[in-house]
Amino acid sequence: MFTGIVEELGTVKKIKKGANSAVFTIRAEKILDDLKTGDSVAVNGICLTVTACLEDGFTADVMHETLRRTNLGELKSGSKVNLERAMAANGRFGGHIVAGHVDGTGTISSMKKDDNAVWITIDTSAAILKYIISKGSITIDGVSLTVAKVDNKSFAVSVIPHTGQNTTLLDKKPGDTVNLENDMVGKYVE
Repeated sequence: MFTGIVEELGTVKKIKKGANSAVFTIRAEKILDDLKTGDSVAVNGICLTVTACLEDGFTADVMHETLRRTNLGELKSGSKVNLERAMAANGRFGGHIVAGHVDGTGTISSMKKDDNAVWITIDTSAAILKYIISKGSITIDGVSLTVAKVDNKSFAVSVIPHTGQNTTLLDKKPGDTVNLENDMVGKYVE
């Protein structure tokens, strides 16, 4: 389980592509302290299993289903990614309950500065929008955010400076694809 509070920005060092899969090598620093093979790490909100720990990062296998349903297939060497280790049982719960199981993707339709914040509007499918409510939680590329607006084709969040500086969200532009995980509580209540 994760919380959607990004611990560090990592960098894709290498992608070894198979016919329908890939092995990602990710450069990281902060999350390496207690990381071990078999641990879960959310990479842009996707729960991946560490297959090897390296001096300057880790590797993870990515299967066909994950490449097909997320934005990982669009990444290349040098791409920045949001990283979060699985939550420790004695950790603080700063975001919301995040499984790292992406429900689908959305497309950024606009980004608009509003004083110290940036409004990001994301178009997505009816299947995803069904579980999005105003003032509810959403995970975008692994970042826990509060939904500020929602309509029948999109939703919007407002990103504060701290979140913008410590995640990949403000590096995005209209037309970019983002991973979305709906609030787990809403899905299970239904």
